[in-house]
Amino acid sequence: MVGRMGALLAALWLGLAGAAWAQAPAPVRIDKARIDAALTQMVESGRTAGVSALVWQDGRERYFGTAGFADRERQRPMRRDTLVQIWSMTKPVTGVALMQLWEQGRFRLDDPVADHLPEFANVRVYGGQDGAGKPVYRAPKRPMTVRDLMRHTAGLSYGSGRTPADDEYRRLEPLALTHDLPEMGRRLGQVPLLFDPGAQWSYSAAVDVQALLVEKLSGMPFETYVESRIFEPLRMKDTGWTQPQEVLPRFAATYTAGADGKLARQPDEQARARNFAPRKLTMGGAGLVSSLDDYMRFARMLVNGGELDGARILKPSTVRLMATDHLDPSVTERMWLPNKGKVGFGFDFAVRTVQPTDPKDNRGAVGEFFWDGAASTLFWVDPANKLTAVFFTQKLPFDGTLHTDFREAVYGKGYLGPKGD
Repeated sequence: MVGRMGALLAALWLGLAGAAWAQAPAPVRIDKARIDAALTQMVESGRTAGVSALVWQDGRERYFGTAGFADRERQRPMRRDTLVQIWSMTKPVTGVALMQLWEQGRFRLDDPVADHLPEFANVRVYGGQDGAGKPVYRAPKRPMTVRDLMRHTAGLSYGSGRTPADDEYRRLEPLALTHDLPEMGRRLGQVPLLFDPGAQWSYSAAVDVQALLVEKLSGMPFETYVESRIFEPLRMKDTGWTQPQEVLPRFAATYTAGADGKLARQPDEQARARNFAPRKLTMGGAGLVSSLDDYMRFARMLVNGGELDGARILKPSTVRLMATDHLDPSVTERMWLPNKGKVGFGFDFAVRTVQPTDPKDNRGAVGEFFWDGAASTLFWVDPANKLTAVFFTQKLPFDGTLHTDFREAVYGKGYLGPKGD
């Protein structure tokens, strides 16, 4: 019975993707010259030091190209095997790991997090200030669930705000590399929530709690689990939180844009501290280094419905579940998520829900799911066009204009895609 139900859900997922494809005004035709020109312009305009991109469609490579430098000072060009820090593009990997355990029945999506991680049993919600200006804290209206962790509605902080809850996050430093995941959980469990679970969308350390859940439910160190259950089956040989010293010559430098827009090289020691030096914390929300082809293998697995080259990572129905908008319309407070376009949010992916409606909107197809990284990296999966793309650069702060230009180069300036439901 379970097998037949899985087959039906898989057929439904493929049917929906096919329906969206049938509604598309025209197939997406990859124009190499157009993408080459876009990448070259990004570098020549001084917006970034170097870029690389890879596009697959219909099961084969359609585009690969680079422009500029992985290391401008040493005149080392961007290459196919250049290694970059992908920052929050780590999050979808963690989500896939956790959903593997969901498929095994290790938890339910609406389980209270505290059922599995008791350190979150007594969380309080920041409720403003009293008449004397002191913070007020209260019990949440309902428990934080695993579903909340996966769609960023848990109420957790990243320490970027100005509330007393954010102050407490910064004081406790749960994501310091000197803590292991259990210590991260103990510290984060003491930080007040910013709002009641389910009430708002707010980017946070929730994916690091997902990593702790993977560790707790699997009985394996999180890093070991991901390597053995995702990277090794997918033959992602370059991807990991820890890198051997011999790959340093392949490592891209990171550049920071100043107020005048000019790029300054980030000290190499900062990158080496994250990926080449001893640490205790393996973050679920960041920290991975990857190569263009490696991350494309992860993306191709997703566009194929959870399988690649005989390695089954997730069921098609699970991929579809992760790639479905799970935000209730009542969730109107969505932090900066609207800056990503006409999107909702699934499980560790943004999900496009509406066609582009403005010339400045990112091009793409309804039903695509994607995420990006702090250093302006990007990937997306477009089931309607059986297409996936990976874009690498190393620029801080995050520059969404690079993504807009790359998407337009892939799809064409006027592309609208299927209408969706």
